[in-house]
Amino acid sequence: MAGDRLRPLWDFDDLDLSERRLTEQLDREADGAGRAEVLTQLARVAGLREDFDRSGDLLEEATLAGAGSTLVEIRVLLERGRMLRSGGDPAGAYPMFAAAFERAVAAGEHVLAADAAHMAALAAPDDAGFRDWTTRGIELGEREPAAAYWRGPLLNNLGWKLHEAGAHGEALSVFERALAVREEDPSSEQAIEIARYAVAVALRALGRPAEAAAQAERAVAWSLRAGRPDPYFHYELAEDYAALGRAQDAAKHARRALELFAADVTPSRRTRLEALSNGEPS
Repeated sequence: MAGDRLRPLWDFDDLDLSERRLTEQLDREADGAGRAEVLTQLARVAGLREDFDRSGDLLEEATLAGAGSTLVEIRVLLERGRMLRSGGDPAGAYPMFAAAFERAVAAGEHVLAADAAHMAALAAPDDAGFRDWTTRGIELGEREPAAAYWRGPLLNNLGWKLHEAGAHGEALSVFERALAVREEDPSSEQAIEIARYAVAVALRALGRPAEAAAQAERAVAWSLRAGRPDPYFHYELAEDYAALGRAQDAAKHARRALELFAADVTPSRRTRLEALSNGEPS
């Protein structure tokens, strides 16, 4: 991601690999501020593992090593906020994200500012706050090329919030915007197909299963070509086919979704997938 020199070291599907890369980078840093930046990312790894004591210790170490660096201060605020939110304290996290945003904007660190807006939206105490921070982040991404990436996640989050509220028409419009943004970077194939899947969900919710199936079919086809099968893609296609009266096709994809979800599926979704697997009507 442009504007964040440490982002290429991350693989969020492989925390062990991310940690190794960051630890190796730590030894390459020429000064305390550079080391402090890396320490904040190691703290994030610890937070994602729910090792909050270690995450806090690393952030304290980063604060001392990077004293006087605005960039380090911004990163510490961001990661301390993430740690608090992951630990169940969104109210404590929220002012951290808000402060990180203001300081990042003032310092011209636009990619970190957009990240902070994204996190502030997630930690906001109410829907108005969520929408306000989401709008701020999207506008920043439209204004500053370095922050353009964040339009995708921000639009995605907004789309799901609208979908869950039953505003399916508005959700579809937002999901279509998110897909268009993702398609600006053809190398981000998985992100594109996840965005496409969201469009399919919204189309089906609007009673347009044929259009939904066309989108879900593309997502499933990509996942098979890429060797990255996704249970949500198959689940959506199963629902689309069921709505179209294609019970046999729905059953096939429902069974595949169940295999891919394994134990990581809610009881209600398992019940629904089992019904689809048995050819029960939509």
